[in-house]
Parts: sequence; structure tokens; C-alpha cells
Amino acid sequence: MVLTSLGWGDFFASHFEPYAHDGLLPARVAREHRERYVIFGEHGEFTAEVSGKLWHNAHSRADFPAVGDWAVFSPRPENQATIHALLPRRSTFSRKAVLSGEETDEQVLAANIDTVFLVSGLDHDFNLRRIERYLTIAWDSGAIPVIVLNKMDLAEDLGSHIRDIGAIAFGAPIHPISAKKNEGIEALHEYLVPGKTVAFLGSSGVGKTTLINSLAGEELGKVQEVREDDSRGRHTTTSRELMVLSSGAMVIDSPGLRGLAVWGDEESLTRSFRDIAEIAEGCRFADCKHDTEPGCAVRVALADGTLDEGHFGNYLKLQRELKYLARRRDRNARRQAERQWDKKVRQHFADVKELRKRGLA
Repeated sequence: MVLTSLGWGDFFASHFEPYAHDGLLPARVAREHRERYVIFGEHGEFTAEVSGKLWHNAHSRADFPAVGDWAVFSPRPENQATIHALLPRRSTFSRKAVLSGEETDEQVLAANIDTVFLVSGLDHDFNLRRIERYLTIAWDSGAIPVIVLNKMDLAEDLGSHIRDIGAIAFGAPIHPISAKKNEGIEALHEYLVPGKTVAFLGSSGVGKTTLINSLAGEELGKVQEVREDDSRGRHTTTSRELMVLSSGAMVIDSPGLRGLAVWGDEESLTRSFRDIAEIAEGCRFADCKHDTEPGCAVRVALADGTLDEGHFGNYLKLQRELKYLARRRDRNARRQAERQWDKKVRQHFADVKELRKRGLA
């Protein structure tokens, strides 16, 4: 494959320069399964593992390859390869992952994506607050979010849903479609540009794989019917995968997300809830908590109906999550620093012991 057809450009080429003289090669991560990866590049397809050095230097889960990453690798016989490094990411769609014990880490769902399709069903599983959560993470990813409302043939009041989403989308395009009936999907082809990557994210049963099959014009993935009582689906897609369409565009399919814990900061929340931020500028106090403080413009907007209670409630919920996440990340950073210090101390005493053994100390 030609690298440019996989999204290669000046950004990645400049970061690859230090590795070019060592006989290493670049390739894009197409699939990940536990500790093994499938990578695509100019020299074909390889099954790869990370090097011992990369493993040793990794401080978090996010330091390991994710689908969409550009990896620096050396080939081995029988289409095997070793990944020595990852090039910096232009965009990252991440969520919070809880590891064993109390440690919190970043899970990268997709990397180096240009557009993210936030797919939601217009059946019984429609949830406006969930879309707000997806948008919060999408705005923070560096990719362009596009809201795709699938199953419009099942919507009881399509216009009402579009108005509600429009109030929280803040410029993100909204496309109602029916992937199963192949209606409305022609509008999505404008995002499928050769060399560009589109990630499909959403909960189980929203029709991501059906939509990808419709856009590709062929069956790239298996689909299953959702339950009729609650419109919930089973995980048809079991792992994230980057696929190249005949048009030259790339898509990343991923398993349905049962939960999407935010991974970001207060700035990402402000971008997603900019209406609340604008109203809050009218509060008497700059540090207003929008609770019982006098002169709170947000409480006035809630009282007169200018600001929706559910929208504000979700804002407060995400704000609490981000503050809790910040505390956990600080705690993780301290633990990592302590581990690094312990490692240096042990190495120091090992070096001293070796020098004494040689009679040099």
C-alpha cells in the first residue's frame, strides 16, 4: 500500500526522520488483539509485537499501539514484525479505564482520525444525555464530530429529536439516516475522502456495522438484530479494526460501548457546554458554583426555562467526573514518579555493588 493512501503526510514524515537512518519502517496499526497487532504499510501486512524497550518505557496503557496509530517497526521472517516506537498522534479518541486496584488509565479507542461518526439509534435506546457525553469526548479528541441518527424509519418524532440534538451539538453536523433501508447515507459519503480516516462510535445495536456495510457497498462485517423490547444489541464487532474502502477512505469500526467514562479536562467540558459557559459569564461571582450564590445567572436561566434542567444536570455530572478524574490522574502521576525513583535507587545500588565487585569503588 502507498503510505499516503493510509493517511501519511508531512506531520508523520517529519516525526519519522530520526528512525529513517536505522533501517526501520512506518506502518499503520489496523487491528489489535491483546498483545499482538496487525499493521499495514508499503511492504504489506504484518503481525507485530511491541519491543521489550517500548514495553519497558511505557508508563500507561496509552503508550501502547492503538488502532489508527503510526508504528515504527522492523520486519521479521514470515510477515512478523517488531514495533519499536509510535509516532505522535494527531488526534486521539480516549475514555477512562479502571485498572486493577484503584489506578485510573487512559484507553485510546482510535488514533489519528479525521472525523468521528457518533452513531445513535432513533429507536427505544435513544438517549440525549449519552450523545452529550460522546460529544464532550469527541470535541476533546481533535477530530471533527458528526452526529449520525440511524433508524430514522423507527423515530416517532424525528423533527423533535433533531431539534433537541441541535440545541446541544453546537455546530456538529446532524444526519438522520436508515442504514438498513439505505436512506440518507449519501450525505455521509462527503466525509469518506481518500486518505482520510472516519471512526464509528456508539453503543451496541445502533447499527454501526450495518452502516459501514452500506457505505462500502459490500459486507465488511457481520450484523445481528437487536432485541425488540429495548432495542439493545449484542456485540457483533468484537475488536477495533481499520478497513480501507474501495473509495480509498478508511473507516474504524469498534465494539459497542456500554459505558463511556470521560477522559479530558474542564476545557473540553466548556467546549461541549458552551451555552452554560456563556450564561455563567453573567453571574455576579467569577467562581460561582451555580447553587445558592446570589446573582447566579445560571439559576435564573433554569428558573425561566432558558436553560434545560436535564442539560444542566448532565453538565454537573460530567464536571464531577472530570474533577474526580483529575484527582486520580494526580495520584497516578505521584505513584509513577515513586516507581521511577525506586527503579533509579535500585539501579544505583546495583551499579555500586558491581563497581565494588570489580574493586573500583
